Amino acid sequence: MTSSKNQVIKREIICGIDEAGRGPVLGPMVICGVCFIESKLKILSEIGVKDSKKLSAKQRSKLAKLIKQNCESYKTIIVNAQEIDAREEKRITLNRLEEIKMAEILNELKPDVIYIDAADVNEERFKKSILKQLNYSPKKIISKHKADDLFPVVSASSIIAKDLRDNIIEDLKKKYGELGSGYPSDIQSIEFLREWIREKKKVPHFARKSWETTKKIVREELFNTKITDFMN
Repeated sequence: MTSSKNQVIKREIICGIDEAGRGPVLGPMVICGVCFIESKLKILSEIGVKDSKKLSAKQRSKLAKLIKQNCESYKTIIVNAQEIDAREEKRITLNRLEEIKMAEILNELKPDVIYIDAADVNEERFKKSILKQLNYSPKKIISKHKADDLFPVVSASSIIAKDLRDNIIEDLKKKYGELGSGYPSDIQSIEFLREWIREKKKVPHFARKSWETTKKIVREELFNTKITDFMN
C-alpha cells in the first residue's frame, strides 16, 4: 500500500499500536497498528479521534471507516480465546503474548516512529522487549501508559481494534444469544457463561478457560464446590 508512494518522496511514517479486549472472559483480544504520514496526522483531530473507551459503538464504527480511508496502512490481529489460554502451556504472560503480536504487526508495517500503549507496568521494559523482536530498526519507539489518551495515532489504532472486537461480539450474540460485553464485571456475561456451562457441561470455545472467572464457574457448576458447601 505504501511502496509506490514512497518511491516518489521519502516521508516519515508514524504508527500507533494498541489492543482491545485484554480483560474480557468472553471473546478475543484484538491488536491493531495503524500508520499515517506525519503530515496527515492532523486529520485525526479533525475527525474527532480520541480514546475508544470515550466513544459509543456507533461513533467508533464511523471513525474506524474514516481512519482506514485516510491512513497509509493498517494491520489487525485477532487473538482468540484458545491462543490466550495456550500461553499458560507456553509459560508466557499475557504481556508477552501482546508484545509478540505487536512486533508481528510492526514487522509488516515497518513504520519509522512507533507509539505504543504499554501493557507492562514498566514502560521502558515493554519498549525494549518489542524492539528486540523487530526485524528492522525504527527511528524511535515511544512506549507510554494510557497512550490511547495521549496520542491520537494510538487512539486511532484503539478505535479500529475496539470496532473489530465489537463486531465479533455482535456476531457471537447473533449465533448464541445475548452475552453482554464479555467482561467479568458484566453480570449478563457471567450469567450467560454460567448457564452455558451448567447446560452443556463445558466451556464455550469463545470463553477464556484460563481466566479465574471461568475456573470458578466450572468448579461451582460442574464440581459443586460452592462456598456454601463448606459452611454447614
